[in-house]
Amino acid sequence: MQKLHLVMGGRVKDPQGLEFVDLNAIDLVGVFPDYASAEDAWRSAAQRTVDDAEMRYVIVHMHRLLEPELPKA
Repeated sequence: MQKLHLVMGGRVKDPQGLEFVDLNAIDLVGVFPDYASAEDAWRSAAQRTVDDAEMRYVIVHMHRLLEPELPKA
């Protein structure tokens, strides 16, 4: 089964939270077919903004949103 992952990021209101300041300015890095490739893309994007505490990148498990009844393991 294909497990899609979305990598995205942007400026957040609180560096410890996930509330983005401007949804129109979200950086959509891409959709990836597995966690390993999504993690590589996340690391690359996050590294570019490592000195900016208000920038945050995340990996969204799209397969969990598309089929929430599937087991997590």
